[in-house]
Amino acid sequence: MKYFFTIFVLFFLATNSFAANEADNSIVQAGNKLFLYVPGEVEFDGTFEVDKKGQINIPEVGQFNVANKTVAQIELELKPVLAELFVAIDDFYVEIRSRDIFINVMGYVITPSQVSIPDDGNIQMVIAKANGLKPGAQLDRLQIRRGDEVIEFNYKAYLDTGNISLLPTLKSEDTVFVPVSPLLGNVQIDFDAQTLSATGDASDNSAITILGEVHNPGSFSFKENMTILDALMRAEGVTRYADVTKIRVIVDKSPVIFDLKAYLDKPTDKNMPLLKAGSTIYVPIMVDDVNTTSRTVYIMGEVQKPGAYEAADSTNFLDILANAGGPTRFAETRQIKILTPQGESILFDLQGYSEGSITTKVPDLNPGDVIFVPEKTDVNEKSWLKIPTKRAIKIIGAIQSPGRYEWSDEMDFTDLLAHAGGPTKGANINDIKILRNGDVTQRFDLEKYTITDGKTALPNLIAGDTVIVEELPVDPGDNKSQWIRQASSKSIYIMGQVGSPGRYAFNDNMHFIDILAAADGPNGNADIRNIRVTHRNGNSAKVSKLDLALYFETGDETLFPHVLPGDTIFIPEKDKDWLRTPKERVVRIMGAVQKPGRYNFDDTMSILDVLAEAGGPSSSALIDKIVVVNHSCCKEQSRVFNLEAFIKSPNSANIPVLRAGDTLYVPDKGQDLLSQFKDNFLDFITIIALVVSL
Repeated sequence: MKYFFTIFVLFFLATNSFAANEADNSIVQAGNKLFLYVPGEVEFDGTFEVDKKGQINIPEVGQFNVANKTVAQIELELKPVLAELFVAIDDFYVEIRSRDIFINVMGYVITPSQVSIPDDGNIQMVIAKANGLKPGAQLDRLQIRRGDEVIEFNYKAYLDTGNISLLPTLKSEDTVFVPVSPLLGNVQIDFDAQTLSATGDASDNSAITILGEVHNPGSFSFKENMTILDALMRAEGVTRYADVTKIRVIVDKSPVIFDLKAYLDKPTDKNMPLLKAGSTIYVPIMVDDVNTTSRTVYIMGEVQKPGAYEAADSTNFLDILANAGGPTRFAETRQIKILTPQGESILFDLQGYSEGSITTKVPDLNPGDVIFVPEKTDVNEKSWLKIPTKRAIKIIGAIQSPGRYEWSDEMDFTDLLAHAGGPTKGANINDIKILRNGDVTQRFDLEKYTITDGKTALPNLIAGDTVIVEELPVDPGDNKSQWIRQASSKSIYIMGQVGSPGRYAFNDNMHFIDILAAADGPNGNADIRNIRVTHRNGNSAKVSKLDLALYFETGDETLFPHVLPGDTIFIPEKDKDWLRTPKERVVRIMGAVQKPGRYNFDDTMSILDVLAEAGGPSSSALIDKIVVVNHSCCKEQSRVFNLEAFIKSPNSANIPVLRAGDTLYVPDKGQDLLSQFKDNFLDFITIIALVVSL
């Protein structure tokens, strides 16, 4: 028993010694993580990673080169260095805790960078660390660059088979390069995987090229035992316009015609050409040449889809006509002709056949026959003689379909207007005239009728009347001669600072805002507080003034003057009125400011705007004691504004209201010192008088 125990102890010691020697002889590479055991030192509790320069950063020592050295060499070189800095290092040793390696990932990956993987890792782990491949990466030509050596391998074959032996072994500081597919060209464009796959996956001269009437033409990788059907399915099949009877296949520079339809009817290996690497397949379009098979029948003329159709022995005339979409609305179905190759012309009355008024049977068709459906002749042209005057009414002017229409007493004006298509976009529907016996007997406002929900009475019409819908004048900016058509008594003029000054139609149903909106409203330079209206519709002219800004503040409709056709509205430009700016429109600013004076003011401005207009307070200004004097109609009030407190704690509620006509005063620091001296001097005299009295 002692003998066996002795052998076991010796074997265990020998195994540990062998493992220790093997660990001591391990070569350290970039990316490895080392553990340095220094008793009692907290800085050495973690691991030290070997950087790409082959060095580790040791506390109190700095950078130390360990790459391409064994553990025993590192211990031998490092122990004397640490002995000068630390005590109790008799038990010092070096151990490799992790054998990670550094790999550079470049090329068509999402995140090119330097990654760290275990020394037994592979290419797939490297690509995963780089966040995967970009769409368009060429998987069959990945490279490993190790110094001057370039190792090319097929990563796609590994993904297809899972054979790990297809991937080369990685070493620290290798570079993995992922090339881009030549399909992407020289311009960087983002593609999705489906688009790249649809355009082909070929990358060398062995590709199969498919072009013509297929859904996704392109170059595709060649595979052994690949047939034409496999290639066509790779291109997602042929289109509806493909001529599958004349597919051209070029193999070894020799063209071959392949009839896909015949192969599908009788599939044999003899009529299926074999494909080779570099073959080309072309699927022609059906209309490239005339289809003259032994079963072709032609149909032309007024049908929905004229063309050539294949007719079997059981196909008749109605089948071909139905396949062509049937006759159009202009077809003369009573005079359909069937032309035979022998020169015979057969007439067929389709309408009479459908109504059952004739007993002629449907004509038989033979290959080569031509069906011609002619266009009908319009013999039902409009004639006003068909409706006598005593039963007709005329509507002319700005109407969609002006003309002469039959009238009945059961109808009203809206029936006539609807039958004529209604007024055009430029129709003057506020003044529709009804003429009877050459005189205007009625006028009708259609807009008012629609606004009142039909409560306004419709005009009474009788046969023989004429309805005239005049056209509104065109925008004067478009054609100056057109607005003359609009009478002065129905127009209003607007001039000055508006978007479209000019002459506009106006009636009693319109408002001042309506005409202002029609002129595109005031522009940015308009002085809306001094709008002037010249009333010219009476015996004498008079002028009224409108403050439009005040209306927007109050909503008071009584501010608007009553305007009538013939009046003139003038909107002046800011600061360019012929009168000097009145005090009701300015604010006075005095005291310690850069530019004291009178400044124009409107309700959109505040004290801060006025101070900015005046260049701001001067350096000697007391900005905590700014005085605002409000001049109202009844009394004057003053208020102190602390600008300094507002700057420190902005709050718009603390800004006093400033109106046109008010005064703003910014005191100077010298004035404040004088008042302080005056107050202190009075206090001093009072104290002296008190002492003397005591």
